[in-house]
Amino acid sequence: MTAYDYDLFVIGGGSGGVRSARVAAALGKKVAIAEEYRYGGTCVIRGCVPKKLFVYASQYHEHFEDAAGFGWTVGESTFDWKKLIAAKDAEITRLEGLYKKGLSGANAEILDTRAELVDRHTVRLVNTGKTVTAKTIVIATGGTPNLHGALPGHDLCITSNEAFHLEELPRSIVIVGGGYIAVEFANIFHGLGVETTLVYRGAEILSRFDHDLRRGLHEAMVAKGIKIQCHDMLKSVAKGEDGLVVETLNNGTMNADVVMLAIGRVPNTHGLGLEAAGVETNAQGAIVVDDYSRTSVENIYALGDVTDRVQLTPVAIHEAMCFIETEYKNNPTKPDHDTIATAVFSQPEIGTVGLTEEEAGKRYNDVEVYRAQFRPMKATLSGRTEKMIMKLIVDAASRKVIGAHILGHDAGEMAQLLGITLKAGCTKDDFDRTMAVHPTAAEELVTMYAPSYKLKDGVRV
Repeated sequence: MTAYDYDLFVIGGGSGGVRSARVAAALGKKVAIAEEYRYGGTCVIRGCVPKKLFVYASQYHEHFEDAAGFGWTVGESTFDWKKLIAAKDAEITRLEGLYKKGLSGANAEILDTRAELVDRHTVRLVNTGKTVTAKTIVIATGGTPNLHGALPGHDLCITSNEAFHLEELPRSIVIVGGGYIAVEFANIFHGLGVETTLVYRGAEILSRFDHDLRRGLHEAMVAKGIKIQCHDMLKSVAKGEDGLVVETLNNGTMNADVVMLAIGRVPNTHGLGLEAAGVETNAQGAIVVDDYSRTSVENIYALGDVTDRVQLTPVAIHEAMCFIETEYKNNPTKPDHDTIATAVFSQPEIGTVGLTEEEAGKRYNDVEVYRAQFRPMKATLSGRTEKMIMKLIVDAASRKVIGAHILGHDAGEMAQLLGITLKAGCTKDDFDRTMAVHPTAAEELVTMYAPSYKLKDGVRV
């Protein structure tokens, strides 16, 4: 019988990798985990967590303005970017410490080094050149921003990684992209007083989201003062006398202090030694896995964004727990990627779960759409004009609610609870017989009794 240095070796200290290592170690397995940057991964270090802190910071100027409508007089306010960065850094350091504490508490060996595959059971620790062996290997190295190497001047641009560490708050920024990262940062920088322009090649921001929410958010962002240029793209970025000169395809040139590329993320697989170990990847560099997250090499698994399945932190954690069940509990378990609730922390927020109206029309013959648009109570005294939108998508034959979509305050919080509801297979009749909580915005979800319109074979009738 072959003796290995470890029962499990995990490459990547993000949410999926840490969960795999910690739980396996707690089961008594000899485990090591290697991370070349910081433990916590994209989400904790330079993704969801610091981004949400920035979102909170960027909302305060509106809170101060809204206070007047409720009788408050707020004095002169100022914003200190460096103070926000320092506070964010302290919180991220605290969270990283908790991740390491969990690993060490479970007796997993923590390695601060890049790790690369030599063969299917051997890993090289780059910092020392030492090689170690493991019976099972998990690759959870996540994704990395697309640097748009074909763009002249791409080296003058930043990505979301650098946005969290800017030494000074820019006066103006051009953000390229129309996905949730681009949209969220456009709202963040605008809220902090930065002149913000969003450039997106598509017809409307946030492709794959419900069309009403996409249009509603676009209108709200423009009303706030964010400039959005759809059907457009960058031709070049160059240094100017005062900042950067940005040339676009359809809207000429503009000046900006900072250009941020938010045009998607790519699997972080370059130089990992996958070919040497026989691990198959697809055309985009993502690791190909089966239903149980197993790669083309039987003892090597891959989890999270590196597999290019669903790029969400909770999904990586879920895949890790399924790996534990499959590999160490004799209970083969497939990750469930169906009906995943998610949120866009734009301003206003988007919360969504299940099928969009367009998707439902393609899958079901008869669809009912329940839609409400209204001014939230908080806006009545503040004087804000932005509206909330709520939609329920229902399969008319079974009465099952197959999609729920919200634009407005606390949409992300509502989406989490709606995720449970739709996952449980609740019907529109279940919604109808649920008592409303008044006065709340969420009560609209259980008081829309008649469909706003219907779809027959995908066509609105």
